[in-house]
Amino acid sequence: MDELTKDYWDERYLKGEIQWDIGVISEPFKHYFDQLSNKQLKILIPGGGNSYEAEYLFHNGFKNVFLLDWSPKALQNFRNRTPEFPTTQLINADFFQHNGQYDLIIEQTFFCALNPKLRKNYVQHSHQLLKNEGKLVGLFFNVPLNIDHPPFGGSKKEYFSYFENHFDILIMEHCYNSIPSRANSELFAKMVKK
Repeated sequence: MDELTKDYWDERYLKGEIQWDIGVISEPFKHYFDQLSNKQLKILIPGGGNSYEAEYLFHNGFKNVFLLDWSPKALQNFRNRTPEFPTTQLINADFFQHNGQYDLIIEQTFFCALNPKLRKNYVQHSHQLLKNEGKLVGLFFNVPLNIDHPPFGGSKKEYFSYFENHFDILIMEHCYNSIPSRANSELFAKMVKK
C-alpha cells in the first residue's frame, strides 16, 4: 500500500488500468445533480480522475466546479474531453495539501482509493474544506473488497464511525440505481458539516 503515490496513480492512467472508470456519469450522481437548483454552488471533486461528474455539472450550467487529482494524465484526459472547462479549475495536487472553501464535495471512488489509514484524515480535511453547512455527497462501497490494494471497501457502520463526529449524516442508504456491476454494494450518502 505504500506505493499509492502521485506516480502510482499517473502510471495507472497512462497504462489505462482504470477499472473503476465507468465511462459516463454514474446514475446516482446524475439523479442528485438534476435536483440541484443553485448553479452558483462551489463544488470540489477530489480524486476526480476522468470526472464525468464534473463534465456533466459544467455542461448543465454549474460553472464553479473544481476538479482535483494527483494524476496529470487524468486531468489531461478530462481537458481533452472538455476543452472549454477553465484550466484554473483543474487542480493537480494532493488532496490533503489543498486549501479552499466549498459548498459541496462530491465523493466518487476517491475514498475507496485511499489507504484506509488516511480515512480519518480525509474526514477531517473534507470538514475543513467545506463552508458552514456545506455538504459531502458520495458513493461508498458497502462490501469488504481488498486489504492490500485499492479499491478498499468498508461498511456503513465503519463510515458512521468516521463521519458522525464531524457531519450530520442525513442519508447513508443502499443505492437503488447503481450500475449492474456495483448493484447491492454501494451506499449513497449525503452529509452536512457540523
